[in-house]
Amino acid sequence: MKVLVIVESTPMDKEQLAEYSALAAETLKPFNGQFLAKGPIEVLHGEASHPAKAVIEFPNQQSAKDWYNSAAYQALIPLREKGMKSHFHLL
Repeated sequence: MKVLVIVESTPMDKEQLAEYSALAAETLKPFNGQFLAKGPIEVLHGEASHPAKAVIEFPNQQSAKDWYNSAAYQALIPLREKGMKSHFHLL
């Protein structure tokens, strides 16, 4: 069954975030991950904890976890932390 990684984010440093985003997108390929949506959100009901979201699709839960825990992605976490505050959820 396909699964989604939902990323909620608040940009902190646009240059760091742009670098992280470009590098992180490349790490998805070996795990057959792909962006379905990415950008600022419009709240229809309630309150949002972050102003932007990304939705990444993977073929299965194991692929999503393997991507997140991969050496290539883990190496980007310090850059991610400089570029944005975020929450990652597996659905």
